[in-house]
Amino acid sequence: MGDIEAPDSNGPRQSALLSVLPSREFASSRKGMLLLAEVALSFICFVCFAASAAAAFVTVPLLEFLAAVFVLFAYSTKFNERFKGFCWPLTDFMRCVTASIIFFIVAIMAVSKYADGSSKAAGVFGFIATIVFALDFYLIFNELASFLKQGGESNEEPSAQRDEFSDSDSD
Repeated sequence: MGDIEAPDSNGPRQSALLSVLPSREFASSRKGMLLLAEVALSFICFVCFAASAAAAFVTVPLLEFLAAVFVLFAYSTKFNERFKGFCWPLTDFMRCVTASIIFFIVAIMAVSKYADGSSKAAGVFGFIATIVFALDFYLIFNELASFLKQGGESNEEPSAQRDEFSDSDSD
C-alpha cells in the first residue's frame, strides 16, 4: 500500500475546467472577443428581461445565448474544422443576422412599451447586442465575399491538386 500515491485533487478538476474554456489565443482574437461579447450581452439581456415586466421576451436572449455559447465552443475547440458537414461561416453569418434583427426589434419593444427600469436596461443592452451582432455579421460577410472572389477554393487545395497532377505525370 505504500507504493500507491494519492492523486492530486486539483489536477483533473483544473484540466477539465480549462478544456471547457476557450484558449487564450482564441479569446484574444477578434472572433473570440466578439463571441465572448455576444455571450455576455445575451446573458445580461436574459437576466434583465427575466426581472422585468417584459418577461415575455426572455426567450430571445436565452436562445441567442445558447447559440453563441455553442459557436464559441465549436470555434475554440476547433470542432468546426473536424466536422465538415456545415458551411460554418455561412451558418455563423445567418445566426448573427437573425440575432441582430431580433434583438433590435425586441429592444425597441422593451424600451417603448414598458416603463420599469429592468425593461429599459434590457432594451439598452439589447441595442448594444444588436451592434455587436451586426459587427460580427459584417466581418463574416467580408470574409465570405473575399472567399467567393477567390473562386470558393482555399489556397491549400489548388497546390495539393497541382502536386497530385505533377506526381501522376512523372509516372
